[in-house]
Amino acid sequence: MRRLFPLLLVLLCACAGPSATAGDKGGLVPLRLDAADLSRAYTPRRLALLVGVSSFDDPQWRALRFSSKDASDLAAALKDPTRGHFDQVRVLTRPEETTRDAILAALRQLRREATRPDDVVMVYLSAHGTLARDGRGELTRYLVTRDASYRAIPQTALSMDALKAEFEQLPSRRRLLVLATCHSGSGKSLLPRELEVELAGIKSGFYARPLEESSRASMVFAASDWGETAREDEGLRNDIYTYFLIEGLGGAADRNADGAVTATEAHDYSRRRTFAFTEGRQRPSAEIMEVGADPVILAGRIDRTGQPELFSYNPRLDGFLLKVDGEPRLELPGGAAVGPGRRTVELTKGDAVLVRREVDVARGERLPLERLLSDAIPRRALSLVGGMMSFADGRSRRELLPAAPQVGVVLRLEDLPLQNLGLMVDMGLGRGREKLQVAPGSEVPFGYTTLTLGAAVPYLWRWERLTLFAGPRVAALYLGRSFDVEAYSGGQRYFTVSPGVVGGLAWRLGERLELTAQGHGMLTYVVVDGQGQAVGFIGGNAGVGYRF
Repeated sequence: MRRLFPLLLVLLCACAGPSATAGDKGGLVPLRLDAADLSRAYTPRRLALLVGVSSFDDPQWRALRFSSKDASDLAAALKDPTRGHFDQVRVLTRPEETTRDAILAALRQLRREATRPDDVVMVYLSAHGTLARDGRGELTRYLVTRDASYRAIPQTALSMDALKAEFEQLPSRRRLLVLATCHSGSGKSLLPRELEVELAGIKSGFYARPLEESSRASMVFAASDWGETAREDEGLRNDIYTYFLIEGLGGAADRNADGAVTATEAHDYSRRRTFAFTEGRQRPSAEIMEVGADPVILAGRIDRTGQPELFSYNPRLDGFLLKVDGEPRLELPGGAAVGPGRRTVELTKGDAVLVRREVDVARGERLPLERLLSDAIPRRALSLVGGMMSFADGRSRRELLPAAPQVGVVLRLEDLPLQNLGLMVDMGLGRGREKLQVAPGSEVPFGYTTLTLGAAVPYLWRWERLTLFAGPRVAALYLGRSFDVEAYSGGQRYFTVSPGVVGGLAWRLGERLELTAQGHGMLTYVVVDGQGQAVGFIGGNAGVGYRF
């Protein structure tokens, strides 16, 4: 309190001083803000954390020749005002900086520094990689830090799960993680002997895809594909992928000629050069989200409108050949610059053509090829179906109507009203004759007519040719019965509107035809012999649909 009193006194004197006029609110003093300082305060920052682990405490891990040099050479390119022009580049290569705890601490410090969503953040790691079973017995990838023990990998090395968790917490939406390492047991990788023996008995499916997955708006680049070897080269005096990555930042990777090298351009350049240099033995891979909407610029500045680009990093399209105006351009994943105007774009594999579309592309446009695939599949389907309808409880089936067949139509509109939502309208009609048991051994014949009208807004899950859907449904049910017997001649009619649910699937046979099946349930209210009762009402159908 003693320290606060002088401060309060100074503030009171400042407010009551002679500089305040009758028109001032509290005697506020005008502030002069420098425009350049204010601009810098709101300008996105460019930050990088580069780690090169060359030496290890445990002699079982052989020393790497160029990991420290990889980090230092990349730092020089990123700091260069004519290339990367990064504001802050931190390099960790000394032994005390490359322990597990030191690397995690540096990542957390980076999180405190890169606080804006539009900051550009790059994290690069060049080191050994290895595999080990974690505490739950699951096979996990690890980065070998300086203090990692060969006989206690899960307890001492840095797991990719922990690394990815720290990376995902970075506030920036423009973030890039580059892993110049591998986990195949050769090159920049070592595996415990017992694990090598175990993996030798596992078929190649084990090496299908990397374990980590991309988080939203982030990129993960790896110097080799899962199960391949990442190599250092004596002639290049670098990790091979890193050498060509740095070379690309000098401008060679600027495929659309807009003056800047984006992360995807740099990776594609390095990937192709690495593939050629190693004669196909090393294929750098990428896991990318949100590319195109907000590119990560690693070098240069966009000073002119670039050529249109076509690209895809979706694993579903890996191995497809991109053709533009009939000419092969590249095998996916990757991207290619094309001339502006109307182009014929094809995705082919062997003799099969996945999609062929005429598109108009303008200068500066970046077109994801998945959009062409999505647009090529019609989002509306009209199906002819047949099925059954029935009351859920036995009493209603005995007293009202047994299970009865129906035929109908179903209209499904996908991605309406929102992405991954659908709008479904269905109608079913049934007519026939049944018998009503009024007493043991006594039956009364009657004719019936059923009509159902339903509308639903289901959520859609799509995998390749399969679409699953489920959601709420509202349906109207009409049931008419007519009797023509000696004791009674006349009719009964029921009509109700009730809530319910629907679920089903559709399997595309080709570009237009599909097989579809669905089931639905609803809770309805009927009056039988003057007494109202709530009953469950279920139905199902299957048929053939036409997409248009």
